[in-house]
Amino acid sequence: MKKINFAEFGGPEVLRLVTADEPHPGPGQVRIAVRAAGVNPVDWRIREGQKLQAHPIALPAGLGLDAAGVVDELGAGVEGVELGDRVFGEGIDTYAEFAVLSAWAPMPAGLSFQEAAGYPSVVETALRIIREVGVEPGQTLLVSGASGGVGSAVLQIARDRGIAVIGTGGAANQDYLRDLGARATTYGPGWVERVRAIGPVDAALDLSGSGVIRELVELTGDPRKVTSIADLDAPTLGVRFSGAAGSVPDALAEAVRLITLGRLHIPIEKEYALADAATAHIDSQAGHTRGRRVIVI
Repeated sequence: MKKINFAEFGGPEVLRLVTADEPHPGPGQVRIAVRAAGVNPVDWRIREGQKLQAHPIALPAGLGLDAAGVVDELGAGVEGVELGDRVFGEGIDTYAEFAVLSAWAPMPAGLSFQEAAGYPSVVETALRIIREVGVEPGQTLLVSGASGGVGSAVLQIARDRGIAVIGTGGAANQDYLRDLGARATTYGPGWVERVRAIGPVDAALDLSGSGVIRELVELTGDPRKVTSIADLDAPTLGVRFSGAAGSVPDALAEAVRLITLGRLHIPIEKEYALADAATAHIDSQAGHTRGRRVIVI
């Protein structure tokens, strides 16, 4: 099969389209013929060799956590899914024609493979950081860098839970953030004053790693009420860096529930061919994403 691999840490240029042996599922796993794979910031962070809260990477390595596709092999002990089922979920090395998933769920009716591939890690991350930052219904959550995949999920999940949200993003994404239920403002010089003019903040999330941790602590008044998924230096300021995944099956179940109810929709900003994974990483690292980027097989 064809897959994306890298033999050394570095920039997008280290990614290679290679021919590799097909993977096979172990106990409790399924294999899918991948139709689409989600592109997440953690993918290029792994490619760069950043020290995240995860197991060490042995080179050469593949990339990709999220995928949607058609089940074509079942591991021992797997029940409740059949060959030919359309599923989305999380596994390893999903930038490939075939991938093994360790967590999956049936794709909601009406969802394309491209759309479905954009949800697993994003929803798991959104649910985890909302829980970790300790924001409650009736309170206000500030989301810095709110227009990307995780931000899009956070805004909608927060709204579903009765949490008010202030979202910062680029000028071109202000209407998008408002459509997701946020009181929106731009980042850049004066953003702290603009947030204060909107109202008080009970908790804050840093999703972009743009050097705003001190200001988020200032706005909340407590480093324990700030969580980052993007700034590895956050702990030096007493702020939690959240990188270890929680329960993916629970996140998938919640994603299915919210999508089915029409309360969660994350648009696809751009699609890429497998051979163009490096371009997908360049675009992802540039930021300013509205929703998700996916690789289509």
